[in-house]
Amino acid sequence: MTGTLALVDAGTASDLRTFVARAAAADREGAMRLQAQGTVLAAYAAVLPGSGLAAEGLVMGLRTMRLAEPADLDVTVSLGSLLDRFAHDQGTRLAVPPTEVRAPWAGQSAPRAGWVPIGRVTSAELHDAAQAGIADVARGVGSGAGALAVAELRHAVWARPMAAAEAEGIPSGLAFGAHALGFLTGEAGTLHRCGRWLRLSVPVGHVLAR
Repeated sequence: MTGTLALVDAGTASDLRTFVARAAAADREGAMRLQAQGTVLAAYAAVLPGSGLAAEGLVMGLRTMRLAEPADLDVTVSLGSLLDRFAHDQGTRLAVPPTEVRAPWAGQSAPRAGWVPIGRVTSAELHDAAQAGIADVARGVGSGAGALAVAELRHAVWARPMAAAEAEGIPSGLAFGAHALGFLTGEAGTLHRCGRWLRLSVPVGHVLAR
């Protein structure tokens, strides 16, 4: 399936390029789900893809952007193909890569309504939680552990609750997602819950986990 998305302005196009680049830095072989309805584009990228059919441990970033023209699209494409598109075209129109990829996490759709606020967390608290987890994972990887052991270690580390006062029971993976995607800009974030889903919202985007 092919299509073209017309971003509302050059700044929005630059924001999307930056989001794709940061997601690719976290996982060069990863994917992005592009979901357009009307003049709103929702772009999702997994930082931690989770495991099993229910993608337990999934952490993904979300940015919403305005379109200059209405569109109806829901595709998952590789980050590499998007980077190639942006390398050849710096305008406001994105030619969607024609080849879709299979990413199990992309089948998990977070609720659009029903979110209940449960607290706030500072940028410093998010930064500390992310750095502590990164250090713990690095120590585990440095011990020569195999791929399965590393995956289990990452799951355990990022499932660990943050130490922030208003983040009781909130997994550190939300902080890692915000760090990896460049969402830590100094502004505090709000925490929300809807069923099994959690959401961290900051001015530049959202991080979703389940």
